[in-house]
Amino acid sequence: MQIHRDILQLPTFTNAVITVGTFDGVHLGHRQIIDKLKEEAVKAGGESVIITFHPHPRKIVSSVVTGIRLINTLDERMELLEHTGIDHLVVVPFTDYFANQEAEAYIREFLVDKFHPHTIIIGYDHRFGRERSGNYKLMEELSGVYGYRLKEIPEHILDAVKVSSTNIRHAILNGHVGDANKLLGYPFFFEGEVVHGDKIGRTIGYPTANLKSTDEEKICLGDGIYAVYVNVQGQVYKGMMSIGFRPTVNGKKRVTEVNIFDFDEEIYGQIIRVTVKKYLRNEVRFNGLEELKMQLHKDKADSLGLL
Repeated sequence: MQIHRDILQLPTFTNAVITVGTFDGVHLGHRQIIDKLKEEAVKAGGESVIITFHPHPRKIVSSVVTGIRLINTLDERMELLEHTGIDHLVVVPFTDYFANQEAEAYIREFLVDKFHPHTIIIGYDHRFGRERSGNYKLMEELSGVYGYRLKEIPEHILDAVKVSSTNIRHAILNGHVGDANKLLGYPFFFEGEVVHGDKIGRTIGYPTANLKSTDEEKICLGDGIYAVYVNVQGQVYKGMMSIGFRPTVNGKKRVTEVNIFDFDEEIYGQIIRVTVKKYLRNEVRFNGLEELKMQLHKDKADSLGLL
């Protein structure tokens, strides 16, 4: 897959079959659209092209810009889309100017002039242009003028994508990572920078890497204890993770801590990836560190049984 981030320097695509969307999560619902895109590209003897946006359009067009929680960061989305086998991914800077162009100008000057599409695959409810005035009907009316074929994504597939995206976010926020993973088609993962904590874990034989999120828009898991895989500089380890307020030690803020099994290195300042396999239990208050240590011993055994 070729990634293009400068729309002024795009290559000349061969019989481009294109679709447009955020594809947050690149989940199983999205895969149906991507499979259709690739199928149509083969029929056209052309190339499959996904057009996506950064930042998220809602940050530009919505009056409420806080609270955006994305399943994937842009880098994660690019990585996941690469695995789908499409030919090209075009990341378009979403700006006020882009959002406010007239709908027909969006078709003519953006889609047609930049991509010269053989086929456009789009949903019946797709909106674009100033005040979201452009729609499928307009794109259909202009298909003869600009010489592209138009294919509609069936309503039931679009509905499935929307429901899946909503359910995935809800599952992640509530710690139901098993449900989220089934809908995603891969285990939920995130990255964090290892920062200094209070180092209580190492006093009871369970040192942890305290993580600071690398992207404020990335959705966060609900509180609890999880079995995880941890990627440190390309090496994958088994581990367990705690998210919450650490009531046993009277914690005052919500923290994410990962105990990496069979690992004893200083990694402060490094970015590590955590892949979340299974939810283990709720966060609870124990009667002191010794009781907590006994539970952690059980959590480790449970994690190893799942990983």
